[in-house]
Amino acid sequence: MTKADLNRYRKILEARQAELAKVLRNREGIAIEKSPDALDEVQHAAERELAIRNLDRESHLLRNVKAALQRIEDGTYGICLHCEEEISPKRLEAVPWAPFCIRCQEIADRQAAQGEETLEDLLVNAA
Repeated sequence: MTKADLNRYRKILEARQAELAKVLRNREGIAIEKSPDALDEVQHAAERELAIRNLDRESHLLRNVKAALQRIEDGTYGICLHCEEEISPKRLEAVPWAPFCIRCQEIADRQAAQGEETLEDLLVNAA
């Protein structure tokens, strides 16, 4: 991967990081609101649950973006963290923060669907 490619990916990742950080600062959706109406309480609880899921998803994505930026600094960006093969440029264009090649990602997705410990879980536990 050329230095120009790395700089381009760094800019994309830094922009995404700033966007996610801004979104994660907004936590108004998880505030507990009391209401005298039971139906309103249920509606507020459902909305709060959705907001919490969104925050969880966005914070997970932010961790992946930060890890990708760190891999750029380490000189390992674009290399699969599992099999150590090069991640295809098409995959990096679509998902610049991808830690795995498509083959290893499919394995991780199958493991997650079966409730097994995934490749990504192993990375998190190793850190």
